[in-house]
Amino acid sequence: MRFGAAYWIQRTDWPALRDACLAAEAAGFDALWLDDHLLSDEGDWTSPKLEGWTSLAAVAALTSRADLGLMVSANTFRNPGLTAKLATTLDNVSGGRAVLGIGGGWFEREHDAFGIDFGSGFGERLDRLDEAVGLIRRLLDGERVTHEGRFYRFNDALCEPLPIRRPLPILIGGSGRQKTLRTTARYANRWNGYGSPERIAETSAVLAERCAEIGRPFADIRRTVSMEVVIRDTEAEAVAAFDEIEEIHQIRGRIGSDGSARGLGVGGPPERVAAFMREYEAVGVEEVLWILRNPFDLETISRLGEVRALVG
Repeated sequence: MRFGAAYWIQRTDWPALRDACLAAEAAGFDALWLDDHLLSDEGDWTSPKLEGWTSLAAVAALTSRADLGLMVSANTFRNPGLTAKLATTLDNVSGGRAVLGIGGGWFEREHDAFGIDFGSGFGERLDRLDEAVGLIRRLLDGERVTHEGRFYRFNDALCEPLPIRRPLPILIGGSGRQKTLRTTARYANRWNGYGSPERIAETSAVLAERCAEIGRPFADIRRTVSMEVVIRDTEAEAVAAFDEIEEIHQIRGRIGSDGSARGLGVGGPPERVAAFMREYEAVGVEEVLWILRNPFDLETISRLGEVRALVG
């Protein structure tokens, strides 16, 4: 099993984020992920928020081993040609460690604030995502693209230099059965979800059906899951530590954009955390992403090795 550290980058500054990312790579995390919002999407929206792609490029220049990606880039913010160029540049800067995470976009307030088209509804944004990811895949694979579509127009577009990593993986976040999972089956190398092992297994079964519809092997898509994890010597200490984070970021009792309840997935000693990881491994999850917010939990980060040794 692979482990990713996923940093939500509101209410932080660059030195704190930089040090936390370096700590995670030193601790053995396989990937570093940042989120992509223009305003804080948790708690007070006027709180400070770093920009994702710029921050990720800075992390790339300071690290040497871990994969790097956004969890996930908002398709609504950028033309897909620009997104392909950002991912390719990141891959070259990092020596071939980029993963292009992308989703449909959901936080209306930031679109309103900056005059970005939010579309007529969720379904339209997912249609836009499908068209965009198809174009991005072609550009990353070295095609020259001319395209006249519903949302995008390209005229002999190309993406040079090409990525070092070939193919550069595309990860799609989201669990919509009719649209998001079909886009994932058509174009993605990875899929990210959120929820219990049972929920992930159920969504995975639908993704397998979507792959079968187009004749693609389901095994081609690596499945990943985001979760809240706190490692402490006791469960009570872990819950107390997470309570502080919930208070700072005003996230107690929140519901995700997919309607699922959010909160601490598992907390306590390494043995308890490892048992939780094995439940996901049993349903075919290949990478777990531990969500971290400022003040970044350096104890949890530093104790990854204890969990990894127990997961096996």
